[in-house]
This record gives sequence, C-alpha cells and structure tokens, in this order.
Amino acid sequence: GELVAHLYPDFVPMLDWCRSKGVRVCIYSSGSVGAQRLLFGHTEAGDLTDRLDGHFDTTSGSKRESGSYETIAGRLGVEPGEVVFATDLEAEAVAAREAGMRAVLAARPGNAPLSEGTKRDYPVVRSLLQLCG
Repeated sequence: GELVAHLYPDFVPMLDWCRSKGVRVCIYSSGSVGAQRLLFGHTEAGDLTDRLDGHFDTTSGSKRESGSYETIAGRLGVEPGEVVFATDLEAEAVAAREAGMRAVLAARPGNAPLSEGTKRDYPVVRSLLQLCG
C-alpha cells in the first residue's frame, strides 16, 4: 500500500481561502524540506505541493530561537510583523513573537495542553479557518 498523509479537515479550505486572497502559505517544520514535499505530495486531498508557497526546515535554525523566524521572514522578503505563524508548541510561539511575528497557537486534539499563561498571552485557534478573514 501507499502511505497517505493525514490532514486536519480545515487545512484545504484554509489553503483555498488564502489562495483566493493572495495570502502565501509556507511550512516550517523540523522535518526536512524534502520530507515536507513528499508528505504534502501524498495527502488525503491529493498533491498539495503546488498550493504551498514555501518550505522551511531547521536549516533555517532551531524552531525555538527567534533568529530562525527572522531568517525566514528575510527569505520571504517581508518584515516579521507581516507573518502570522501558527504552531501548536508554546516555545515556538514565544520565539516567533520575539522575532516580531504574529504568533498564534493552534489547539488540536491530542496535543499537549496549553498553559493558562499562554492562553492569556497568545491568540488560540481551534481551526485554521479562524485565521481567515
């Protein structure tokens, strides 16, 4: 059998909304860029690689260091404040915010619970569609 990547049900509609509004969607993962392309090339919704505008991995730096997010913004040709960074990990949200990005926490079933302080200090979404205007 062929491996197929699982997607949360909000992911493709979020991609569709972003595309319709000219909003770029990029992935920053601890998985290599090659692994990301493989994953997004074999999803339940088909090949999504042409719908993603960029891939970043830890060659940009640690996901827990603000400099990594500054590097990514530079590679995208934007100021960090123009980037909304969604993550399910508090340490990544802290690093992205320290770099000047607008960090949002995605609370997903099965993820580690967020601390009360994090829920107070950061926007929390249960669906990526909440990021769509």
